[in-house]
Amino acid sequence: MKTLVIYDSVFGNTEKIAQAIAESLGSRGSVEILKVGQVAPEQLAGYDLVVVGSPTRGFRPTEAVAGLLKRVRSMTLKGMRVAAFDTRLKADELDKAWFRFLVKTGGYAAKRIADQLKKAGGNLIVPPEGFYVEDTEGPLKAGELERAASWAASIPVSG
Repeated sequence: MKTLVIYDSVFGNTEKIAQAIAESLGSRGSVEILKVGQVAPEQLAGYDLVVVGSPTRGFRPTEAVAGLLKRVRSMTLKGMRVAAFDTRLKADELDKAWFRFLVKTGGYAAKRIADQLKKAGGNLIVPPEGFYVEDTEGPLKAGELERAASWAASIPVSG
């Protein structure tokens, strides 16, 4: 299995999650991990699996991830297996009720990434996943790197 993991990271947390995912997937084939700025849409061809991740910023992926996904033409990923993840605050642990409401209604980056990957023809093979940070700048909550590796291990090898 030939895999590409694409990520963006603001405070380093999403990069750590991407690395844990890449390491886990590496046991099942070749894996390339690239920061979003190193990727052009035409580079996505030739992979069996493309995994894209971003921190959640204003209920969305970073501008760099959103920009890359906008440049991926419809059906570019036709038949390709895709997966999406993000890093985020845990809504039910936020202090202010109005902020919990905003987060729950605004959503997270992973679903938006997954929707864009599907729009480009990708076959979403696992539900979008979120990994939790303690605060806006992190660090990651305890056990999230292990959970990321486990999530990656759950990605079907074919299908």
